[in-house]
Amino acid sequence: MEEMNMKIVVLDGYTLNPGDISWEGMEALGDVTVYDRTRAEEVAERIGDAEVVYTNKTPITRETLDKCGGIRFIGVLATGYNIVDIEAAKEKKIPVSNIPTYGTAAVSQFAIALLLELCHHIGEHSDAVKNGEWTSNPDWCFWKYPLVELAGKTMGVIGFGRIGQDTGKIAQALGMKVLAYDAYKKPELESDTCRYADLDTLLAESDVISLHCPLFPDTEGIINKDTISRMKTGVMIINDSRGPLIVEEDLRDALNSGKVAGAALDVVSTEPIRMDNPLLDAKNVILTPHIAWAPKESRQRLMNIAVENLRCFVAGAPQNVVNK
Repeated sequence: MEEMNMKIVVLDGYTLNPGDISWEGMEALGDVTVYDRTRAEEVAERIGDAEVVYTNKTPITRETLDKCGGIRFIGVLATGYNIVDIEAAKEKKIPVSNIPTYGTAAVSQFAIALLLELCHHIGEHSDAVKNGEWTSNPDWCFWKYPLVELAGKTMGVIGFGRIGQDTGKIAQALGMKVLAYDAYKKPELESDTCRYADLDTLLAESDVISLHCPLFPDTEGIINKDTISRMKTGVMIINDSRGPLIVEEDLRDALNSGKVAGAALDVVSTEPIRMDNPLLDAKNVILTPHIAWAPKESRQRLMNIAVENLRCFVAGAPQNVVNK
């Protein structure tokens, strides 16, 4: 394939690059058209006769692939690739490449940020000061929520891959002990402050539970009425992995009853969140709009890998292919 003549279409470039990083690496490989967002009914028309298509969350269906016969390569601007019909692409001999790892540091840092916000409610206390509550207070200090010290407490990490391990390291630096649950064990990661445990032990002994596992049929709803009942009363739950790991009605009930002292979540079952999501009726919950992955450094890394995926395809040795 002649590199410079390639037509490249990015269907939904805005979340990756709202304007603070550059498409120049991709532009060096062909003629690039970037759309901020694309509705389902616009996909085929916008792809047209392009050979290369990038998508983040815009579906590429079998029907689209049938209509757009020029496609030779599909790049997913994310780790998850369920928005592409990879079987249909495979039948048509179109490699689909994803971005397997780019946000480890960002996502683990954010998990700890969620936890620290639960422990200190810095945002609410800052707002209270700005609203005059300190000025009018009879004492020299006040707090509106219980404040929690983490040193000496136990964090259970469900899913001990790259991000889980990184989160565990930061937790240990804060003086916490870590219990890790994962199907694949690396004994060299164990120490005085970090050990593997079965799920029952992790649920029973953890003061904080942080989710870092992929979404598979056996992890969907892993936080539910039954598993919550096996946790300590007063446990805190963190999730910046995948929303459907949690049965949201069950977590709402546990927050409202006080069984779970607090939860901080960057992901929910349907995104953007619907206004009838049960967690919006929960006490002591912090919700953020799926931004753990989004620091500029992390997005630049994602862009670099997306470009490298295309470069490798052009060179005849595609990498990070999910539909071999």
